Amino acid sequence: MRRTVGPPEENLKIFTGSAHPALAAAIAAHIGIPLGRSRTHRFSNENLKVKIEENVREQDVFVVQPSCPPVSEGILELLIMIDALKSASARRITAVMPYFPYARSDKKDEPRISITARLMADLIETAGADRALTMDLHSPQVQGFFRIPADQLSAIPLLVEHLGKSDLGNAVVVAPDAGEAKDAARFAKRLHIPLAIIDKRRFGDDEKPRAIHLVGDVRGKRAIIIDDEIATGGTIAEAVAFVRSEGATHVTVAAVHPVLSGNAPARLAAAAVDDYVFTDSIPIPPERRDPRTTVLSVASLLAEAIMRIHDGRSVSELFA
Repeated sequence: MRRTVGPPEENLKIFTGSAHPALAAAIAAHIGIPLGRSRTHRFSNENLKVKIEENVREQDVFVVQPSCPPVSEGILELLIMIDALKSASARRITAVMPYFPYARSDKKDEPRISITARLMADLIETAGADRALTMDLHSPQVQGFFRIPADQLSAIPLLVEHLGKSDLGNAVVVAPDAGEAKDAARFAKRLHIPLAIIDKRRFGDDEKPRAIHLVGDVRGKRAIIIDDEIATGGTIAEAVAFVRSEGATHVTVAAVHPVLSGNAPARLAAAAVDDYVFTDSIPIPPERRDPRTTVLSVASLLAEAIMRIHDGRSVSELFA
């Protein structure tokens, strides 16, 4: 997918927190402006100080900070940076969070717990953000938690474009569970290939759901397992083993957000996968990256969305 951005604007600035400076720098390079200057200092008592080191008065400012380890510190740094920009008289502040913090905490499914994704939206607004920009939310309803304008992008077209360059004559998209069936169906439709769904059942109150049946056929085919994010890697590892047992001869795993928490890298390393395809919505440290992995950059997509927000143009047209 080839994207073009408009000419750089003097009143547009992009800043980054500590979470993913490489992505922020790539976004700024696509737009054709330097990355804004700021400095985050961590005191010995673990308090943070963020200083904006250039004039932002009456500027349209975008702060890039996806949620990745250390998650809590990253959230606090984002809030402090937004507050500092607000105090420095920025005209408008947009929080750019390709991976949204606490995106899985979207409902009250246990007594006496917080709907933390809603709390994150409230905190971002309270800190002084005027808009939010995110990508492929694990739960789409999180977008509705904001009382400020919030745009949700999708990196699925980037994955489709990449996979579409390979031979798909004998390929099938596989949803790792019924919850991903709807998204996987849209993915399969874009690639013009069949869909299969892994049917998982729970057989005891304390037992985790396990794969028991495949709706569709992968025997002798290339199975493309798609998910919005990979956290611990357990679901993906089970799905890979299951499609292999069903006769898949080649397995590709594609996901937007490579969270890779806990021992996920070890699980992915041990899985019988031919290739992984992720985006750089979250940075993957070299020591946690599998050598079979291709990482696609979302910088051009975010740059185009930022320019559209800055110019007052439609963001939804990106996916028309």
